[in-house]
Amino acid sequence: MFSHVMVGTNDLAKAKAFYDATFKALGGREAITDPKGRLIYLHNGGTFLVTPPIDGKEATHANGGTIGFAAENPEQADAWHAAGAAAGGTPIEDPPGWREGGAMRLYLAYLRDPDGNKVCAMCRG
Repeated sequence: MFSHVMVGTNDLAKAKAFYDATFKALGGREAITDPKGRLIYLHNGGTFLVTPPIDGKEATHANGGTIGFAAENPEQADAWHAAGAAAGGTPIEDPPGWREGGAMRLYLAYLRDPDGNKVCAMCRG
């Protein structure tokens, strides 16, 4: 359904430290930097990009939006959460753990990246 996800940043170095740490925790690799300076993460068939806005204005986050990354198990989601918090992310919502409702059981771990984007590691139970 999606071709890619891109978020804006006001500080590429902080964003790179955060996303390199969180993608490594999920078994991915550090970013590739393209000629325009954008960070590109390729993992499990998905593409995630981080860039300063091309219009030159300040990057802002979407209130109510969340970007979810697939974790293989709760331990990997916890490692993602710890790596992100250590690399400049801010833990938000409830602590990582199982959530149940609507016939679904999900393990969720939430952070705000250094630019305020809400990101989540999730595995299904």
